[in-house]
Amino acid sequence: MNDLEKVRNIGFIAHIDAGKTTVTERVLYFTGETYKIGDIDDGTTVMDFMSLERERGITIGSAATNAKWNDYQVNIIDTPGHVDFTAEVERSLRVLDGGVVVLESVSGVQPQSETVWRQADKHGVPRLIFVNKMDRLGADFDFAVQTVKDRLGANAVPIQIPIGAESEFTGMIDIITQKAYIYDGNDATNHKIIEVPSEYSEKVLELRQQLIEKVAEFDEDLMLNFLEDKEITIESIKLALRKGVLSLDIFPVLVGSALKHKGIHPLLDAVIDYLPSPLDVPPVSGVDPKNEETKLDRKANTEEPLSALAFKVVTDQHVGRLVYLRVYSGRLEPGINVLNTTSRNRERVGRLMVMHADSREDVPVAGPGEIVAAIGLKNTVTGQTLCDPNSPIALESITFPDPVLSVAVEPKTRSDQDKMTNALTRLVDEDPTLQASTDDETAQVILAGMGELHLDVIIERMRREFNVDATVGAPRVAYRETATKTANAQGKFIRQSGGRGQYGDCTLRIEPLEPGSGILFESEITGSTLPTEYFRPIEQGYREAAQSGFLAGYPVVDVKAVLIDGSHHDVDSSEMAFKVAASMAFKSAMNKASAVMLEPIMNIEVVTPEEFLGDVIGDLNSRRAQVQSMEARGKVQVVKAFIPLAETFQYATRLRSLTTGRASFSMEMDHYSRVPKDIFEKVVN
Repeated sequence: MNDLEKVRNIGFIAHIDAGKTTVTERVLYFTGETYKIGDIDDGTTVMDFMSLERERGITIGSAATNAKWNDYQVNIIDTPGHVDFTAEVERSLRVLDGGVVVLESVSGVQPQSETVWRQADKHGVPRLIFVNKMDRLGADFDFAVQTVKDRLGANAVPIQIPIGAESEFTGMIDIITQKAYIYDGNDATNHKIIEVPSEYSEKVLELRQQLIEKVAEFDEDLMLNFLEDKEITIESIKLALRKGVLSLDIFPVLVGSALKHKGIHPLLDAVIDYLPSPLDVPPVSGVDPKNEETKLDRKANTEEPLSALAFKVVTDQHVGRLVYLRVYSGRLEPGINVLNTTSRNRERVGRLMVMHADSREDVPVAGPGEIVAAIGLKNTVTGQTLCDPNSPIALESITFPDPVLSVAVEPKTRSDQDKMTNALTRLVDEDPTLQASTDDETAQVILAGMGELHLDVIIERMRREFNVDATVGAPRVAYRETATKTANAQGKFIRQSGGRGQYGDCTLRIEPLEPGSGILFESEITGSTLPTEYFRPIEQGYREAAQSGFLAGYPVVDVKAVLIDGSHHDVDSSEMAFKVAASMAFKSAMNKASAVMLEPIMNIEVVTPEEFLGDVIGDLNSRRAQVQSMEARGKVQVVKAFIPLAETFQYATRLRSLTTGRASFSMEMDHYSRVPKDIFEKVVN
């Protein structure tokens, strides 16, 4: 069991290619966890251990590891940057106490940096900002810090400044201690600490003064000393800054170049100094599973009853199914029985392990604040709570976005059929944003995911890890349907055949809702008009009908159905009859409510050299994109646009050929919007 003051649970989060994995690799090297520095380009990283990750040079699954630094235990999760794997970031942030946002010095805040920042805001995660790649051509520290203020509206406060930039980048100055870290040579792994070079001394004093002003509001003693011009100690600045970081009011900015090993030691020191221990975050809150109105809190200590959240499931070829858990309170030991409050089942914990990416070591017990993997939990999936059976608690689950793209998958041979079923069961178990279903009409298996890359990776993993050969159909977009105006309709289901008949009659009013509202149901009538026992079957009938759509079989969203009238028969009425009646009323109301089809619209950002700008915009326009803005950043142009997902297939290949491989793009789901008439007709046909 660790001293909780000395534990840090942190994650590295960022836009794709900002250098998260490289930062993590250097952290492992300098903390003595690895003896050789891993390199993404050589495919020798510890954290990207899947063969697919090493080939593509991207992180696909979040990997957990831990390291020791100055007697502190740092549990680290390296997360993917690509928007297709957004679930990995979401579930990691749910269980982390602090984060390090890695920004790239040339581009500053990029679209996915905004996404992960919003995710971290949602979970209230304190963070540090590390401006990486200061050795790159075009590196600009001040620009990167400014983008945090402009694009994220965050109070970014530099606590270091770089010495030089691009190929002249030789180290950094710590504004608080007024010392400089200097690296001799390009690949030096060690630094010398010297006094601030004279040409920087004025700037450092000025920045230190600004920093003290900003942190003074978090500490009264410091504020008094500041107002009375008394000497302010390094310790008191750090203490006040820590308070500001923990309350999410300040985000300290550090600088370095992970590839060239620069800035990692000070970054680790800052993680210890400013990011929270499990004791600094508020007690985890949940509800009583028997009565969801009753709120419960669990403090991070071993005296409290056990509570833990499963945040990831992985199938390991050596030990089988591993469930990653974050323990919030109490003690978790191998051999004990725990209650899963979501499924209401009891489970027995087999072995507990601490993970180092894909290697592991057994541990005899896990306490609050620890992240461990458990074997033997057969029925626990992502987002479920495990707790002491005698004092149950249900922690808030993890929400994941809906899939936007699907493909049909068919096994090539008979023998692939069973293997594919097994592979999909395991992959869906691991990945909450992946859905597999069978199309009733064609009997094909439909895989739905977050984007082309996501589905590519899944198909590739089926081939490599499970030896399944499958043919893949063209991608299909997850369209939606909705109503555009309010309409009423009656649904009446009457069947008289010898013996007992069927009688159900209800009238529904359909109302359009704001985008993102889902589907709702309420009743304006009381039990005197219609017995309340039929309200539930009416709601079920409506929800089932909404799921299978009205225009083209796509789910209906953002609609509210209100039950406004109905009648029943003392003998012939049944739940089944009211279900059918509700379905008829819904379809008839949708017919009057001018139903339309919606398509997912992506927010795309294309970074292209100036000479290709015309071609890139012409191509975007041909894909029904709406260009929102263009701005020059150095020698490149950044185009931001909204583009229908249906028009983005194979866009990566097209962009490469248009710009001889020199442009890059990133996109993420933004909203749903009406499908133009001609496209609608194509889809329906």
